[in-house]
Amino acid sequence: MLACKDTFEVIPAVDVLDGRAVRLERGRRDRITVDAGDPVELARRWAAEGALRLHLVDLDGAFSGRGDRSLLARVASVGLPVQAGGGLRTLAAAEAALEDGADRVIIGTAALDRSLLPAAAARFGKSLVVAVDVRDGRVAVEGWRRTASLAPLELARQCAETGVARLLVTSTARDGTLAGPDLELLEAMAGSGLPILAAGGIGTTDDVVAVRDVGCEGAVVGSALLRGRFRLREAQAAVGANPA
Repeated sequence: MLACKDTFEVIPAVDVLDGRAVRLERGRRDRITVDAGDPVELARRWAAEGALRLHLVDLDGAFSGRGDRSLLARVASVGLPVQAGGGLRTLAAAEAALEDGADRVIIGTAALDRSLLPAAAARFGKSLVVAVDVRDGRVAVEGWRRTASLAPLELARQCAETGVARLLVTSTARDGTLAGPDLELLEAMAGSGLPILAAGGIGTTDDVVAVRDVGCEGAVVGSALLRGRFRLREAQAAVGANPA
């Protein structure tokens, strides 16, 4: 296994569909497993429970490419750093997200554009996160509705070559299932040399520790927190990241 990072972030998710904070199973719009209500109230809940950062995904933007700019501003008003994604498929859209309060912007489908990727890395620097969503050994795009021919390790290599700051790696088959993370995938991606945020399948604090131990710098957790499998501070304490 790879060496652990000095610090490890446990980042609660706020995924929004039709104005409601939800969790989907395997990214399917018709498989809502949790309806958590007002996304701003959920963001306030995570802040009260000790979150140091939020992971916001505009699912409408992910599916259609057209998101709700007011959503990010409202969630950012809670006062925590926000990494935001969902439909950010142009440099202008990513720039607008930063203007609306994001401290990191997540691009996924747009990262397959070989001309856009280096421009995004140069323009956004440490504020850029590339989402590598993996299904059946290939990169999933357009709200996970389509699979590209590109392998995840090849995309990671391209990102490393162009100066991308970090990757968000999700096993789409495990997302929302609580079945455990794909540790083999995460360890392979961590071998790219880029910092890795892990998502998909985390259901226990042991899963969070395992993600850290394969070399990731953080984990995005959604369903497990909303379903009461563990509390945020329990996960933070398990990896030595409990805030004062």
